[in-house]
Amino acid sequence: MASSTIPPNRIAVIGGGGNVGAAAAFALIAKGVPAEVLIVDVVDKAAQGQALDISDASFLEPGICRKGSFQEAGQSDVIIVTAGARQQPGEPRSNLIERNYKIIKSIMDSMQPIKPSAKILMVSNPVDVLTHIAQKASGLPVSQVIGSGTFLDSGRLRNALSEITGVSPSSVHAYMLGEHGDNQFTGWSSARIGGRPLLEHPKMQGVDLDGINEKIMRKAYDIIDAKGSTYFGIGICAATLAQALLNNTSQVFPVVNFVEKYDCYMSWPAAIGAGGVEQAFDVPVNAAEAKKLETAVTAIKEACAKYD
Repeated sequence: MASSTIPPNRIAVIGGGGNVGAAAAFALIAKGVPAEVLIVDVVDKAAQGQALDISDASFLEPGICRKGSFQEAGQSDVIIVTAGARQQPGEPRSNLIERNYKIIKSIMDSMQPIKPSAKILMVSNPVDVLTHIAQKASGLPVSQVIGSGTFLDSGRLRNALSEITGVSPSSVHAYMLGEHGDNQFTGWSSARIGGRPLLEHPKMQGVDLDGINEKIMRKAYDIIDAKGSTYFGIGICAATLAQALLNNTSQVFPVVNFVEKYDCYMSWPAAIGAGGVEQAFDVPVNAAEAKKLETAVTAIKEACAKYD
């Protein structure tokens, strides 16, 4: 049951009055993360309502939830940023950059001074570029500012491959890579099941790989077209990453992190722990994937250059 004392760890959810932020905050409570979860939003009434509602779910769990301020958020252990302009049906994520740049810059300014050991988890889109912007504006080391990246896309991929192979999604090791956007691609050459290449699995023979890749890339657009926004999937992803940061799990996730080899923030596997990015990985790609990776990196760098 919920403790009468305040948990030692604090997680702030900026934009918590909206669907994505509320889903992340609820997931933190439902997963039993022992933390004080702050709902922070420029719309005070929305933040209050979400905090009151989510706090009703906390009586069975060790975490607690309340409304918080931007100053309190800046002193949190983990800061999840979900605030920003909403993606419209059919709109590419790249269109959101200009609208969200000012929002993210304002958020970082409002939280100053930010706790030196804080970790920032960006969820707002386009997340690769906004993570770059958030790191510059926050002043924190690149290892402490990450983004949700292709974590959710990779989960969608694993679900799809699980349906084909009959193997649990958690045992399918495959990633969507490069950019959380229209330039993402499936890392087929590095995908594995049981230590063996995924494409050697008998049930993968004759499968339309391009069709799977397109299905994964289009799923968010399908959801947005049907109900206006996506929030449950990304909510659980954000909560899982926050949990890894707090508990120092060193689990490997395909998140937005600064990859020195390519000299930019991009969606790429990294081990996540108490210090943020604990280890980076050089994922092997074939010639076709390398070309797609180059396209993704170029697009990210060109977008980021406008805000340096």
